[in-house]
Amino acid sequence: MIQGGKLAVSKTGASRFRNRDRAQPRQSNREFIPIVLFAALAMFCGVWSWTGQSATVSRAAIISVSSFASDTQSASFGFCDTGGGSNCVVDGDTLYYQGVKIRIADIDTPETHPSRCAEEARLGDAATRRLHALVNAVPFSLQFIDREEDTYGRKLRLITRGGQSIGQDLVDQGLARWYGGGRQSWC
Repeated sequence: MIQGGKLAVSKTGASRFRNRDRAQPRQSNREFIPIVLFAALAMFCGVWSWTGQSATVSRAAIISVSSFASDTQSASFGFCDTGGGSNCVVDGDTLYYQGVKIRIADIDTPETHPSRCAEEARLGDAATRRLHALVNAVPFSLQFIDREEDTYGRKLRLITRGGQSIGQDLVDQGLARWYGGGRQSWC
């Protein structure tokens, strides 16, 4: 019971009525944090472009940012010694990830074990170093293809970042070819 503007308390110590005039605690703005972070990331990545007073976001940029966000695989990769390892690069199209030997399914790179000529050795070494840099850069995704493994027991996977094959980088630099079956000489 309210008596003289004060809330009466029963003999047991519990309030019989809530004081509706009491100020409610201020609510947190935590639900806006993901939105603000996305907007900051989009602006940082150049996704947002300002035209007059309205902002437009390209559909391709949204797909790219959301694809990048889904890349969850990462490790600190070294170079493999003979016999394999846990997280290491064997050559330009083969690596060990979490102890599993993986052959990048969409590209073919020059052989390094053994190479057939000096030019193949040079290109193979450059492809190995480039793959090492690519898988160490930022998270990536492993995607299954229609075959589980090749004739050597390596798991066949596509390695992508932001929805794009990292093989594209190797092909663009002349360190790989798109795999079309069989081997072609690099000499």
